[in-house]
Amino acid sequence: MALIRVSAAEAIADLDRFDTIVDARSPAEFAEDRLPGAVNWPSLDDDERARVGTEYAQVSAFDAKKRGAALVARNVAGHVERHVLDKPRGWSPLVYCWRGGTRSGALATVLDQIGFRVHVLEGGYRDFRRAIVAALESAPGRLGWRVVCGPTGSGKSRLLHALAAAGAQVLDLEGLAHHRGSLLGDLPGDPQPSQRRFESLLWDALRRFDPRRPVYVESESKKVGEIRVPQNLIDAMWASPCVRIETPVAARVALLREEYAHFIADPASLEQRLALLTPLRGTATVRKWNALAREGDWDALVADLLLAHYDPTYLRSMQANYPRYGDATVIEVSDFGESTHAEAARCIVERCGA
Repeated sequence: MALIRVSAAEAIADLDRFDTIVDARSPAEFAEDRLPGAVNWPSLDDDERARVGTEYAQVSAFDAKKRGAALVARNVAGHVERHVLDKPRGWSPLVYCWRGGTRSGALATVLDQIGFRVHVLEGGYRDFRRAIVAALESAPGRLGWRVVCGPTGSGKSRLLHALAAAGAQVLDLEGLAHHRGSLLGDLPGDPQPSQRRFESLLWDALRRFDPRRPVYVESESKKVGEIRVPQNLIDAMWASPCVRIETPVAARVALLREEYAHFIADPASLEQRLALLTPLRGTATVRKWNALAREGDWDALVADLLLAHYDPTYLRSMQANYPRYGDATVIEVSDFGESTHAEAARCIVERCGA
């Protein structure tokens, strides 16, 4: 059989048609970003790639190619033994590397010689990345957005999950970015993805939405932690109808105590974060917050952070950026029980569409 060359545009138009998407790059390259759903069968691991590259630059390109060929041959054999022996005759993978050259070619050729219908991504990950950047320019404008608004601690993320359970289309930017979106929003033990990885995940989510139905998204700012949200998506959100969640302060305090329990367990790390608010709120205010943390008066601390910092900041941002915020559909949520959110989601779907 002959290898089938596929352009990046052709591949992203229907990624789901491939039985397996195989990334032949090194594990470090794979970790930074990859095609959605890809598995990593490296032709060279990180150390091998570095050694061959050093030999290529410092000794001889010819010698480096010989060494690389021996390493690639051994690695490809291992992948066949571990991953391919159980594949049926009709298995049809897409294989790629950085530019669609040597590393993917070696693996693809062996798979082709076995008798599989093998596709090779022309231009490799590099051209895929270019296609994703181009697709993200146009995709947000083709969808109808409903922006879920509400101050910190109003349970917007939980409501998005309830909306998804109710059958609505939901884009969870904080979930994709592995961050809760505020100064204190890091998720312990769960680092944020690279910017490229986030954008690939975002594209993968956008491509699955039905443009005839609304998509619900939280009212994020331009950055979620260290991740930048594409400006054209932000622009589309700013121009869209809003759903505003209203929740009692006491319920918000209880939710935040639950979600930020790691700061209660480590007040010193909280003090380090709160110090970053000194230019905005002043030394005296930050000292008061730190004192409340040391005393363990968490309800008072959280309530004061909400009323003195987060709520005014959020309201200014919404009024400045979301012209339809004043006309938002208002949903009152008294607590954060599953049934409460399920009912709120049902209400939103009835009033704003699914």
